[in-house]
Amino acid sequence: MLFVVPPLAGHVNPTVAVGSELASRGHRVAWAGPYGVLAGLLPSHARVLPAGEPTGGGYAALHERWRDLRGVAALRFLWDEALVPLARAMVPGVTEAVRAFRPDVVVADQQALAGPVVARRLGVPWATSASTSAELTGPFEGFPKVGEWVSGRISALLAGFEADGSGSGPRSVPGSLSGSVPTTVPGTGPGSGWDPRFSERLVLVFSTPELVGAEREFPDHYAFVGPAFGSRPPSPGFPWQLLDPGRRRVLVSLGTLNREAGGRFYAAVAGAAERLAADGVQLVLAAPPALVPGPLPEGTLLQDTVPQLDLLPHLDAVVTHGGHNTVCEALAHGLPLVVAPIRDDQPFVAQQVVAAGAGLRVRFGRTRAEELRDAITAVLDDPVHRRGARRVQASFAAAGGAAAAADRLEKLA
Repeated sequence: MLFVVPPLAGHVNPTVAVGSELASRGHRVAWAGPYGVLAGLLPSHARVLPAGEPTGGGYAALHERWRDLRGVAALRFLWDEALVPLARAMVPGVTEAVRAFRPDVVVADQQALAGPVVARRLGVPWATSASTSAELTGPFEGFPKVGEWVSGRISALLAGFEADGSGSGPRSVPGSLSGSVPTTVPGTGPGSGWDPRFSERLVLVFSTPELVGAEREFPDHYAFVGPAFGSRPPSPGFPWQLLDPGRRRVLVSLGTLNREAGGRFYAAVAGAAERLAADGVQLVLAAPPALVPGPLPEGTLLQDTVPQLDLLPHLDAVVTHGGHNTVCEALAHGLPLVVAPIRDDQPFVAQQVVAAGAGLRVRFGRTRAEELRDAITAVLDDPVHRRGARRVQASFAAAGGAAAAADRLEKLA
């Protein structure tokens, strides 16, 4: 099994758990992608085949330009400056990796478009790793021109690979993301050609209908396996002894990519902290200390990084930007959420949380301390949010996680 992944922690993490499960069953497992980043995200024993090493300023420079973008500007940047160039850069390395490793199945993340292109060209079965469910829910149904623009970018990419002989022929990309088929799945309609984001044989969705939306219809090859949790790099030095068992504990985290853009949001957190402390709430704030204005109330834990998976069983709620991994990890522990989405898939994930009754949404860029405090208090005090979170938690537990994903991949092989 060859996992083809982008250099993003949230997209790599589920494959770690699935890869470990497959390895325990006797399968050979490897990853293909930018080696310098993947080596820091994968276990030390993982086999990494380099593909798409950065040039120029590398991914740090790309992130610096992307960090403050919002809305359509962020979407354009994602495709024009990140996903399309990454696909082109990764194709030679992925081609070499497939020829050298000779996988029975390529498992390609939705944002690693080189994987499906190479798999189709070399005749290897491929599956989609849907590390976020936003693409499955018709995100552009209300914005057909945006959906058409994304489809056009994909079509142009595939046509370019055909022109230089490095990919499959140019095919039309389905228009359902533009809103023309709001209750079906992209890439499954008659005559729709193919879409490298959606395998026609297996799509592993690391969520469940209880969160994605049970009203949508999905074909049998969409496997809702729930979250798959793998090992993470250690986060040493967390002051476990300072967690107060007499207070309700709330984690505030904007993830790994968005934390530097959180200055205004951290100010709202700091403003809400005093009142929350008086109400018996202890905040655990994962943020760059230089961006958080002080002083913070006694007992507030400000840490540059936290061991999130280890910390979640000790919490009562989570405040997040809406990253799919963090949301699913919190819900897997039955924790209600306050979601402050920033860009990309995050608004759609936040909408799923609210629709599932598992939390509330606030504005990232304009939320005030009072609004944030009230939202945190509501998810802690109103049992409806915890009941919603526990419904999703039960669905995750029943879905099977990494073991269920491995079962489906074995059947595909």
